[in-house]
Amino acid sequence: MGQKVLRSELLDYVTWSERKSSVYAQVRAAKAVRRIHVGETLTFLFENAQTVRYQIQEMMRVEKIVKEADIEHELTTYNELIGGPGEMGCVLLIEIPDPDRRDVLLKKWLRLPYHLYVKFEDGTRVGASFDERQIGETRLSSVQYLKFDTSGRMPVAIGCDLEEYCHENTLTAEQAVALQADLVDPANA
Repeated sequence: MGQKVLRSELLDYVTWSERKSSVYAQVRAAKAVRRIHVGETLTFLFENAQTVRYQIQEMMRVEKIVKEADIEHELTTYNELIGGPGEMGCVLLIEIPDPDRRDVLLKKWLRLPYHLYVKFEDGTRVGASFDERQIGETRLSSVQYLKFDTSGRMPVAIGCDLEEYCHENTLTAEQAVALQADLVDPANA
């Protein structure tokens, strides 16, 4: 994806509180076009510097973070959501409203992250890389942090080929434009 958020771009939480409303609509629109549903249960939230900057600023505001070490921690943590050169970074939400059903499926779908992919126009696929710590011995976390190393190529679809949850969603033109703008060609990084 694109650039990481720099410390110099962050405002103190008081200044941010005063300016937040002026950027909210833009960030909301950026997040909406980067929200991709695959089936009824999986939602991929692709991140870029704009969406991550907003999240960091909101954490600083809500938690009233002022210590430089704490700000740096938030910066490092949230910047991990943005893919590096040739990568697309996202948060996967496994959205199962019923707690009993969710508990059953998060145990049953333990191998789900191994079955997530982006697909290119020629039909080839690239699987997700993910944080192994989010997969327990017996249960999967309902929030996963993923990256797809596309080598700078733009996918046309995103999907899951888990036997009991096979779904694929073709990107809309608007989604493709937004994600393409975020994708950094590794040769030019």
